[in-house]
Amino acid sequence: MPVSSMNPQRWTPPSAPPRARQSHSTPPLPEVTRLALPGHGPEDVVLGPDGRLITGIADGSILSVDPGSGDVRELVNTGGRPLGLHADPDGTILICDFERGLLELRPDGELTVLVDEVDGVPLPFASNVVRDSDGTIYFSSSSSRYSLEDYTGDLLEHSKTGRLFRRDPSGKVETLIDDLVFANGVVVAPDRSCVVVAETGGYRLSRYWLTGPRAGTRDFLVENLPGFPDNLGLGSDGLIWITLPSTRNPLLDRLLPLPGMLRQLVWLLPKWTQPKPARTIWVLAVDFDGNVVHDLQRKGTNFQMVTGVVEHEGVLYLGSLTESAVGVSRVP
Repeated sequence: MPVSSMNPQRWTPPSAPPRARQSHSTPPLPEVTRLALPGHGPEDVVLGPDGRLITGIADGSILSVDPGSGDVRELVNTGGRPLGLHADPDGTILICDFERGLLELRPDGELTVLVDEVDGVPLPFASNVVRDSDGTIYFSSSSSRYSLEDYTGDLLEHSKTGRLFRRDPSGKVETLIDDLVFANGVVVAPDRSCVVVAETGGYRLSRYWLTGPRAGTRDFLVENLPGFPDNLGLGSDGLIWITLPSTRNPLLDRLLPLPGMLRQLVWLLPKWTQPKPARTIWVLAVDFDGNVVHDLQRKGTNFQMVTGVVEHEGVLYLGSLTESAVGVSRVP
């Protein structure tokens, strides 16, 4: 996007907690091993009903990976760029594709488009998705302003154009929240009381209430995270697992409250000089009261930029926007 089109919004972020300045946790995340893939960018990872991992890579391939042997099979190619995923108990896979929208892959291999426009406007930047037990689908759109390649522009602009949608079983789509700061991961509470969505550029998790006296309203489950939250996963332990692809960026935090022209100038600089993700491997787990239960980080020596996570019986499977492998670790 040309700098003349950038419309920076001023925002004073909360002071970064001390944890944002540390490079590892106590205890640290155990060593991460790699399940090699035939391409790069497994941005999200989910566990299928057959025990195999499902991920999508930059060339459009949706892959099935045996976590034991490392065997990789291609299920389909979307013809776009798959991001967030969801696997149903019957083997159906929901796919957020940056270029094509919200897709569904049936066990027989049929790939269909479920949503490619909302209110008559093309759906931009479909990011993450989950299907509730009643067939309702909740999915996010990160930005209506920037592409996947230029996602840092949205963080600089603080555009607040991320959205959370609901698609009912009849196919009707409605917008639940329309001012999210780079919307990302989505989970539904096991008791179906709320849906939680990550706001990458707001360092927080927003909660939209589905039932009870607060139904139809929004609040924040967790605020002032020490890094940028990306995809979320509901673990077998009932916790929300949060990926943090990078620690907070001190330069960005200093720029956000200042006149927008300064961020426009930063956007003009070569990409290699702009704020960039720290090299780290980091996941958190919180309960549905917002309490941090697990904080697991280590230096990104053989893996980095964790953007997807599955916890299953204490084993952690990690996706990454930049790696050519799925990472494997465990809960200490």
